[in-house]
Amino acid sequence: MSAKPAVWYWPTQSHTELVFRPEIFAALCDEFDVCVNETGRQLSADEICARLPDFDAVITGWGAPPFPPQALERAFRLRLIAHSAGSVKHLFPEDTVQRLLIPRGVVVFSANEAIALNVAEAAVGMLIMASRRWPDFIFAIRHEGEWRPPDVPINGQYLRGATLGIIGASAVGREVVRLLRPWDVKILVYDPYLSEEAAERLGVERVSLNELFERADHVSIHAPATPETKGMVGAEQLRRLRDGAVIVNTARGSIIDHDALYEELRSGRIFAALDVTDPEPLPPDSPLRRLENVYITPHVSGAGYFGYFRIGEMTLQAVRDFFAGKPVRGAVDLSRLSQLA
Repeated sequence: MSAKPAVWYWPTQSHTELVFRPEIFAALCDEFDVCVNETGRQLSADEICARLPDFDAVITGWGAPPFPPQALERAFRLRLIAHSAGSVKHLFPEDTVQRLLIPRGVVVFSANEAIALNVAEAAVGMLIMASRRWPDFIFAIRHEGEWRPPDVPINGQYLRGATLGIIGASAVGREVVRLLRPWDVKILVYDPYLSEEAAERLGVERVSLNELFERADHVSIHAPATPETKGMVGAEQLRRLRDGAVIVNTARGSIIDHDALYEELRSGRIFAALDVTDPEPLPPDSPLRRLENVYITPHVSGAGYFGYFRIGEMTLQAVRDFFAGKPVRGAVDLSRLSQLA
Protein backbone atom coordinates (compact mmCIF):
# COMPACT_ATOMS: atom_id res chain seq x y z
CA MET A 1 0.00 0.00 0.00
CA SER A 2 1.42 3.38 -0.99
CA ALA A 3 2.17 5.98 1.67
CA LYS A 4 -0.36 8.72 2.27
CA PRO A 5 0.51 12.16 0.86
CA ALA A 6 2.28 14.33 3.42
CA VAL A 7 0.22 17.43 4.24
CA TRP A 8 1.49 20.31 6.38
CA TYR A 9 -1.38 22.05 8.17
CA TRP A 10 -0.36 25.61 9.11
CA PRO A 11 -3.46 27.18 10.77
CA THR A 12 -3.83 27.51 14.53
CA GLN A 13 -6.52 25.79 16.60
CA SER A 14 -8.78 28.84 16.57
CA HIS A 15 -8.90 28.82 12.76
CA THR A 16 -9.51 25.07 12.72
CA GLU A 17 -12.50 25.40 15.03
CA LEU A 18 -13.87 28.26 12.92
CA VAL A 19 -13.94 26.50 9.54
CA PHE A 20 -13.73 22.75 10.14
CA ARG A 21 -16.45 20.69 11.74
CA PRO A 22 -14.77 18.10 14.00
CA GLU A 23 -15.71 15.20 11.74
CA ILE A 24 -14.36 16.97 8.64
CA PHE A 25 -11.00 17.71 10.27
CA ALA A 26 -10.84 14.13 11.59
CA ALA A 27 -11.40 12.85 8.04
CA LEU A 28 -8.58 15.06 6.76
CA CYS A 29 -6.18 13.69 9.37
CA ASP A 30 -7.32 10.11 8.75
CA GLU A 31 -7.04 10.15 4.96
CA PHE A 32 -3.70 11.97 4.74
CA ASP A 33 -0.46 12.11 6.68
CA VAL A 34 -1.17 15.49 8.28
CA CYS A 35 1.39 17.39 10.33
CA VAL A 36 -0.64 19.84 12.43
CA ASN A 37 0.76 23.14 13.65
CA GLU A 38 0.62 22.71 17.43
CA THR A 39 2.68 25.78 18.33
CA GLY A 40 -0.39 27.94 19.02
CA ARG A 41 1.01 30.67 16.74
CA GLN A 42 1.71 31.36 13.11
CA LEU A 43 4.81 29.66 11.74
CA SER A 44 7.98 31.65 11.24
CA ALA A 45 9.87 32.03 7.96
CA ASP A 46 12.74 29.98 9.37
CA GLU A 47 10.39 27.12 10.28
CA ILE A 48 8.85 27.17 6.83
CA CYS A 49 12.24 27.17 5.11
CA ALA A 50 13.43 24.24 7.22
CA ARG A 51 10.41 21.96 6.74
CA LEU A 52 8.61 22.84 3.49
CA PRO A 53 10.68 20.46 1.31
CA ASP A 54 9.28 17.50 3.27
CA PHE A 55 5.65 17.93 2.18
CA ASP A 56 3.46 17.21 -0.83
CA ALA A 57 0.79 19.74 0.15
CA VAL A 58 0.30 22.68 2.48
CA ILE A 59 -2.97 23.90 3.99
CA THR A 60 -3.00 27.59 4.92
CA GLY A 61 -5.65 29.85 6.43
CA TRP A 62 -6.39 33.37 7.66
CA GLY A 63 -3.29 35.05 9.01
CA ALA A 64 -0.94 32.62 7.28
CA PRO A 65 2.54 34.04 6.65
CA PRO A 66 3.76 34.37 3.06
CA PHE A 67 5.86 31.58 1.58
CA PRO A 68 9.52 32.63 1.63
CA PRO A 69 10.81 32.42 -1.96
CA GLN A 70 13.87 30.48 -0.81
CA ALA A 71 11.59 27.88 0.76
CA LEU A 72 9.58 27.45 -2.44
CA GLU A 73 12.77 27.09 -4.47
CA ARG A 74 13.70 23.99 -2.47
CA ALA A 75 10.17 22.55 -2.17
CA PHE A 76 10.38 20.15 -5.12
CA ARG A 77 7.78 17.79 -3.59
CA LEU A 78 5.18 20.52 -3.13
CA ARG A 79 2.27 20.01 -5.53
CA LEU A 80 -0.73 21.60 -3.79
CA ILE A 81 -1.35 24.70 -1.68
CA ALA A 82 -4.87 24.66 -0.24
CA HIS A 83 -5.90 27.97 1.30
CA SER A 84 -8.77 27.47 3.76
CA ALA A 85 -9.72 31.13 3.43
CA GLY A 86 -10.18 33.66 0.61
CA SER A 87 -7.49 35.70 -1.13
CA VAL A 88 -4.18 33.98 -1.90
CA LYS A 89 -2.33 37.00 -3.29
CA HIS A 90 -0.51 37.70 -0.04
CA LEU A 91 0.92 34.16 0.13
CA PHE A 92 3.57 34.61 -2.54
CA PRO A 93 4.99 37.41 -4.72
CA GLU A 94 3.78 37.30 -8.31
CA ASP A 95 7.33 36.76 -9.61
CA THR A 96 7.53 33.61 -7.46
CA VAL A 97 4.29 32.41 -8.99
CA GLN A 98 5.60 32.95 -12.52
CA ARG A 99 9.05 31.58 -11.78
CA LEU A 100 8.23 28.58 -9.60
CA LEU A 101 4.58 27.66 -9.10
CA ILE A 102 3.34 27.79 -12.68
CA PRO A 103 6.37 26.01 -14.25
CA ARG A 104 6.19 23.26 -11.62
CA GLY A 105 2.43 22.83 -12.02
CA VAL A 106 1.67 23.57 -8.37
CA VAL A 107 -2.10 23.84 -7.85
CA VAL A 108 -3.31 26.64 -5.57
CA PHE A 109 -6.81 26.27 -4.13
CA SER A 110 -8.87 29.05 -2.54
CA ALA A 111 -12.08 28.62 -0.55
CA ASN A 112 -13.38 32.05 -1.59
CA GLU A 113 -16.42 30.36 -3.16
CA ALA A 114 -17.50 29.27 0.32
CA ILE A 115 -17.03 32.75 1.78
CA ALA A 116 -19.02 34.11 -1.16
CA LEU A 117 -22.08 32.27 0.11
CA ASN A 118 -22.12 34.37 3.28
CA VAL A 119 -21.26 37.66 1.56
CA ALA A 120 -23.92 37.22 -1.11
CA GLU A 121 -26.56 36.54 1.53
CA ALA A 122 -25.50 39.71 3.36
CA ALA A 123 -25.56 41.78 0.15
CA VAL A 124 -29.10 40.68 -0.69
CA GLY A 125 -30.16 41.35 2.89
CA MET A 126 -28.66 44.83 2.79
CA LEU A 127 -30.43 45.60 -0.48
CA ILE A 128 -33.75 44.63 1.08
CA MET A 129 -33.04 46.34 4.40
CA ALA A 130 -31.87 49.65 2.95
CA SER A 131 -34.46 49.93 0.19
CA ARG A 132 -37.27 49.24 2.66
CA ARG A 133 -35.73 51.63 5.24
CA TRP A 134 -36.17 49.16 8.09
CA PRO A 135 -33.54 50.77 10.36
CA ASP A 136 -35.40 54.09 10.14
CA PHE A 137 -38.70 52.52 11.20
CA ILE A 138 -37.01 50.58 13.99
CA PHE A 139 -35.21 53.66 15.31
CA ALA A 140 -38.36 55.79 15.20
CA ILE A 141 -40.39 53.22 17.14
CA ARG A 142 -37.65 52.48 19.69
CA HIS A 143 -36.25 55.96 20.32
CA GLU A 144 -38.81 58.51 19.14
CA GLY A 145 -42.11 56.76 19.94
CA GLU A 146 -43.40 57.22 16.39
CA TRP A 147 -45.30 54.35 14.84
CA ARG A 148 -45.01 55.55 11.24
CA PRO A 149 -42.53 58.40 10.95
CA PRO A 150 -43.90 60.84 8.34
CA ASP A 151 -40.52 61.41 6.67
CA VAL A 152 -39.98 57.71 5.88
CA PRO A 153 -42.01 56.48 2.87
CA ILE A 154 -43.90 53.21 3.21
CA ASN A 155 -43.84 52.46 -0.53
CA GLY A 156 -41.12 52.34 -3.16
CA GLN A 157 -39.09 50.29 -5.61
CA TYR A 158 -37.73 47.53 -3.45
CA LEU A 159 -35.83 44.48 -4.71
CA ARG A 160 -38.53 42.50 -6.48
CA GLY A 161 -39.11 43.89 -9.95
CA ALA A 162 -36.07 46.14 -9.73
CA THR A 163 -33.17 46.61 -12.09
CA LEU A 164 -30.07 45.72 -10.10
CA GLY A 165 -26.58 46.74 -11.13
CA ILE A 166 -23.79 44.40 -10.07
CA ILE A 167 -20.20 45.60 -10.28
CA GLY A 168 -17.91 42.59 -10.64
CA ALA A 169 -18.88 39.10 -11.79
CA SER A 170 -16.82 37.63 -8.97
CA ALA A 171 -17.73 34.54 -6.96
CA VAL A 172 -19.88 36.77 -4.77
CA GLY A 173 -21.44 38.62 -7.70
CA ARG A 174 -22.36 35.34 -9.38
CA GLU A 175 -23.86 34.01 -6.16
CA VAL A 176 -26.00 37.15 -5.85
CA VAL A 177 -27.21 36.52 -9.41
CA ARG A 178 -28.06 32.91 -8.49
CA LEU A 179 -29.93 33.93 -5.34
CA LEU A 180 -32.02 36.50 -7.22
CA ARG A 181 -33.04 34.35 -10.20
CA PRO A 182 -36.55 33.70 -8.78
CA TRP A 183 -37.06 37.34 -7.78
CA ASP A 184 -38.07 38.93 -11.11
CA VAL A 185 -34.99 41.14 -10.98
CA LYS A 186 -33.33 42.44 -14.14
CA ILE A 187 -29.59 42.28 -13.59
CA LEU A 188 -26.99 44.49 -15.25
CA VAL A 189 -23.30 43.63 -14.79
CA TYR A 190 -20.21 45.73 -15.26
CA ASP A 191 -17.06 43.62 -15.46
CA PRO A 192 -14.44 44.21 -18.18
CA TYR A 193 -13.36 40.57 -17.91
CA LEU A 194 -16.87 39.12 -18.39
CA SER A 195 -17.40 37.90 -21.95
CA GLU A 196 -20.71 38.23 -23.76
CA GLU A 197 -21.02 34.44 -23.80
CA ALA A 198 -20.47 34.22 -20.04
CA ALA A 199 -23.02 36.99 -19.47
CA GLU A 200 -25.58 35.05 -21.49
CA ARG A 201 -24.93 31.92 -19.44
CA LEU A 202 -25.45 33.94 -16.25
CA GLY A 203 -28.64 35.46 -17.63
CA VAL A 204 -27.41 39.04 -17.17
CA GLU A 205 -26.87 42.05 -19.41
CA ARG A 206 -23.31 43.29 -19.76
CA VAL A 207 -23.10 47.11 -19.69
CA SER A 208 -20.60 49.92 -19.16
CA LEU A 209 -20.06 51.33 -15.68
CA ASN A 210 -21.87 54.60 -16.40
CA GLU A 211 -24.80 52.84 -18.08
CA LEU A 212 -25.16 50.61 -15.04
CA PHE A 213 -25.52 53.63 -12.76
CA GLU A 214 -27.94 55.33 -15.13
CA ARG A 215 -30.29 52.35 -15.45
CA ALA A 216 -30.13 50.58 -12.09
CA ASP A 217 -32.62 51.05 -9.29
CA HIS A 218 -29.99 49.73 -6.88
CA VAL A 219 -26.29 48.82 -7.12
CA SER A 220 -24.24 46.12 -5.37
CA ILE A 221 -20.43 46.09 -5.52
CA HIS A 222 -18.51 42.81 -5.78
CA ALA A 223 -15.26 43.79 -7.49
CA PRO A 224 -11.76 43.07 -6.15
CA ALA A 225 -9.47 45.71 -4.68
CA THR A 226 -6.85 46.29 -7.37
CA PRO A 227 -5.08 49.39 -8.68
CA GLU A 228 -7.64 49.49 -11.52
CA THR A 229 -10.65 49.49 -9.18
CA LYS A 230 -9.40 52.05 -6.64
CA GLY A 231 -11.89 54.92 -6.64
CA MET A 232 -13.67 53.37 -9.62
CA VAL A 233 -17.03 54.54 -8.30
CA GLY A 234 -16.84 58.30 -8.03
CA ALA A 235 -18.86 61.47 -8.44
CA GLU A 236 -19.56 60.85 -12.15
CA GLN A 237 -21.18 57.52 -11.40
CA LEU A 238 -22.99 58.43 -8.17
CA ARG A 239 -24.72 61.47 -9.67
CA ARG A 240 -26.30 59.17 -12.27
CA LEU A 241 -28.16 57.16 -9.62
CA ARG A 242 -31.88 57.81 -9.49
CA ASP A 243 -33.51 59.24 -6.37
CA GLY A 244 -34.11 56.58 -3.72
CA ALA A 245 -31.43 54.26 -5.09
CA VAL A 246 -29.42 52.08 -2.72
CA ILE A 247 -25.72 51.35 -3.20
CA VAL A 248 -24.37 48.35 -1.27
CA ASN A 249 -20.67 47.63 -0.80
CA THR A 250 -19.61 44.29 0.69
CA ALA A 251 -16.40 44.12 -1.37
CA ARG A 252 -13.67 46.61 -0.46
CA GLY A 253 -13.98 50.21 0.69
CA SER A 254 -11.34 51.52 -1.71
CA ILE A 255 -13.60 50.89 -4.71
CA ILE A 256 -15.77 53.90 -3.81
CA ASP A 257 -14.41 57.43 -3.62
CA HIS A 258 -15.61 58.20 -0.09
CA ASP A 259 -15.45 61.98 -0.51
CA ALA A 260 -17.69 61.76 -3.56
CA LEU A 261 -19.98 59.32 -1.77
CA TYR A 262 -20.37 61.67 1.18
CA GLU A 263 -21.20 64.63 -1.07
CA GLU A 264 -23.90 62.64 -2.88
CA LEU A 265 -25.32 61.13 0.30
CA ARG A 266 -25.42 64.52 1.98
CA SER A 267 -28.17 65.51 -0.45
CA GLY A 268 -30.35 62.79 1.06
CA ARG A 269 -31.53 61.51 -2.30
CA ILE A 270 -29.75 58.10 -2.23
CA PHE A 271 -28.90 55.52 0.43
CA ALA A 272 -25.83 53.41 1.14
CA ALA A 273 -25.24 50.17 3.03
CA LEU A 274 -21.52 49.75 3.67
CA ASP A 275 -19.97 46.66 5.21
CA VAL A 276 -16.55 47.89 4.11
CA THR A 277 -15.05 51.37 4.24
CA ASP A 278 -11.83 53.18 3.49
CA PRO A 279 -10.16 53.32 5.93
CA GLU A 280 -11.41 50.56 8.17
CA PRO A 281 -12.67 51.27 10.72
CA LEU A 282 -13.90 54.72 9.81
CA PRO A 283 -12.38 57.38 12.07
CA PRO A 284 -14.74 58.49 14.87
CA ASP A 285 -15.00 61.94 13.26
CA SER A 286 -15.87 60.62 9.78
CA PRO A 287 -18.92 62.52 8.49
CA LEU A 288 -20.28 59.28 7.00
CA ARG A 289 -20.95 58.04 10.53
CA ARG A 290 -23.42 60.86 11.12
CA LEU A 291 -25.58 60.57 8.00
CA GLU A 292 -28.96 58.95 8.59
CA ASN A 293 -29.11 57.55 5.06
CA VAL A 294 -25.96 55.45 5.55
CA TYR A 295 -26.10 52.04 7.21
CA ILE A 296 -22.61 50.89 8.24
CA THR A 297 -21.61 47.46 9.54
CA PRO A 298 -18.08 46.48 10.68
CA HIS A 299 -16.93 44.17 7.83
CA VAL A 300 -18.99 41.18 8.95
CA SER A 301 -20.74 40.12 5.74
CA GLY A 302 -18.40 37.16 5.26
CA ALA A 303 -19.24 35.65 8.64
CA GLY A 304 -21.68 32.81 9.21
CA TYR A 305 -21.62 29.15 10.16
CA PHE A 306 -22.85 27.96 6.77
CA GLY A 307 -20.12 29.53 4.64
CA TYR A 308 -17.37 29.09 7.22
CA PHE A 309 -17.95 25.36 7.57
CA ARG A 310 -18.19 25.08 3.79
CA ILE A 311 -14.57 26.33 3.77
CA GLY A 312 -13.47 23.24 5.65
CA GLU A 313 -15.57 20.94 3.49
CA MET A 314 -14.23 22.45 0.28
CA THR A 315 -10.65 22.31 1.54
CA LEU A 316 -10.92 18.61 2.36
CA GLN A 317 -12.54 17.93 -1.02
CA ALA A 318 -9.80 19.87 -2.81
CA VAL A 319 -7.08 17.76 -1.19
CA ARG A 320 -9.02 14.57 -1.91
CA ASP A 321 -9.62 15.47 -5.54
CA PHE A 322 -6.07 16.59 -6.19
CA PHE A 323 -4.46 13.41 -4.94
CA ALA A 324 -7.10 11.34 -6.73
CA GLY A 325 -6.08 13.00 -10.00
CA LYS A 326 -9.39 14.86 -10.36
CA PRO A 327 -9.99 18.53 -11.19
CA VAL A 328 -9.90 20.76 -8.11
CA ARG A 329 -12.95 22.97 -7.69
CA GLY A 330 -11.67 26.33 -6.45
CA ALA A 331 -8.29 26.06 -8.16
CA VAL A 332 -6.90 29.55 -8.78
CA ASP A 333 -5.94 30.56 -12.31
CA LEU A 334 -2.43 31.72 -11.42
CA SER A 335 -2.02 33.41 -14.79
CA ARG A 336 -4.71 35.91 -13.71
CA LEU A 337 -3.35 36.50 -10.21
CA SER A 338 -2.91 40.25 -10.74
CA GLN A 339 -6.63 40.59 -11.51
CA LEU A 340 -7.75 38.84 -8.34
CA ALA A 341 -8.62 40.39 -5.01
